[in-house]
Amino acid sequence: MQKIEEIALSKLILDENYCRQVLPFVKDEYFDTINHKVLFEVVHDYVQEFSGLPEPQALKIEVEKRRDLSEEIIKEIETFIDSGLDKDQYNHDWLLSTTEKWCKERAIYLALMDSIKIADGQDKTRNKDAIPHIMSEALGTSFDDTVGHDYLKDADERYDFYHKIEDKTPFDLDYFNKITKGGLPNKTLNIALAGTGVGKSLFMCHMAAATLLQGKNVLYITLEMAEEKIAERIDANLLDVPIQQLNDPLFTKQQFRTKMDKIDKKTQGRLVIKEYPTASAHVGHFKSLINELAMKKGFSPDIIFIDYLNICSSSRYKNSIVNSYTFVKAIAEELRGLAVEANLPIVSATQTTRSGFASSDVDLTDTSESFGLPATADLMFALISTEELETLNQILVKQLKNRYNDPTIHKRFVVGIDRAKMRLYDCEQKAQEDIIDNTEQTEYDDDKSKFKKTFGDFKF
Repeated sequence: MQKIEEIALSKLILDENYCRQVLPFVKDEYFDTINHKVLFEVVHDYVQEFSGLPEPQALKIEVEKRRDLSEEIIKEIETFIDSGLDKDQYNHDWLLSTTEKWCKERAIYLALMDSIKIADGQDKTRNKDAIPHIMSEALGTSFDDTVGHDYLKDADERYDFYHKIEDKTPFDLDYFNKITKGGLPNKTLNIALAGTGVGKSLFMCHMAAATLLQGKNVLYITLEMAEEKIAERIDANLLDVPIQQLNDPLFTKQQFRTKMDKIDKKTQGRLVIKEYPTASAHVGHFKSLINELAMKKGFSPDIIFIDYLNICSSSRYKNSIVNSYTFVKAIAEELRGLAVEANLPIVSATQTTRSGFASSDVDLTDTSESFGLPATADLMFALISTEELETLNQILVKQLKNRYNDPTIHKRFVVGIDRAKMRLYDCEQKAQEDIIDNTEQTEYDDDKSKFKKTFGDFKF
């Protein structure tokens, strides 16, 4: 790659358009020789200070000012300026692409060298926990070729964006589609908040099953329950049988196989369930899994479910002592980064705080580990169950954060729940009207402006 190194250095001196696009992303450490490294440093500093390309003579003067260079190195740099600059013309797009590839290769190589030093104990300033972050940063090396949105000049482009049919993963539940304007967009993190036993896993299993029937590839990562238990819940959902029936001797293997064949004919999608021990896996493991599935099974997910966020690990703080707020926030940021990198939506869940048990309502402060998680999520909603709702086979959904739509529209709504078959379903409009009326009547005490209903009535 010596040639591209010399071409890149030459064009940084000779081509202003190339220089302005590339200079922010190139590092002096990418250059192999001391001569090229020094010349790059001089070019970089000159452009930064004077906002223009340096003349060859100016470069020589700046190089000669350096007191850390031998006469031999100065002479070699001057020779390169005089006769070594590549003045050939290249296709601009090809040159940018080739330079970007070179930068990425150099970044990865240097990251590997740093990782080896850390692993061998040669680097005393960092421990092995830093290696995943170092490698992730190197793999993410790329040029940002946009210069921003010109509000007035790009109005037509903006209008087209508004009317573009966005690639989304729709729900099979009407009100969830309403609040998300048709489903979950790619590159997003979506979180369900609930207490133990309310239905976090049921919600994700139901959505995974519904997404599979849409013909999409689904990856379900579980850190709480065994793969077989998740599969059992999805079986109950898709086969439309009570979960207890699955191990009933009267439910024969032939009956099971017949129902599975019908499901197989309904969809072109695939579902992969992967189990990790609790708190053992982080985004690095998930990326490796995605790559392995692509190579070994030809499987590329369209959506990922992670059950659930709080019991993931963090690639940044593995085995490090940090407060829970920082730790969970890091996990959320890493998962959203994975969603962006893989260009798909990620759905996960989190627990309520203990204070949520006694609260009259759920809001963002009832999120386990406080605001670190809500600040990162694109969509966040609470799943709430009461004795009254359970008798009606319903569960209350409350929007907490919504980047896709106005969260005050359908802020609260109910969905039907069949816990035996691990399914959710739409309720009649009358149920939605009833929940709005009940909220208005019970939310506040007219005399004291205090909540009448306690959260002790809610099931977690």
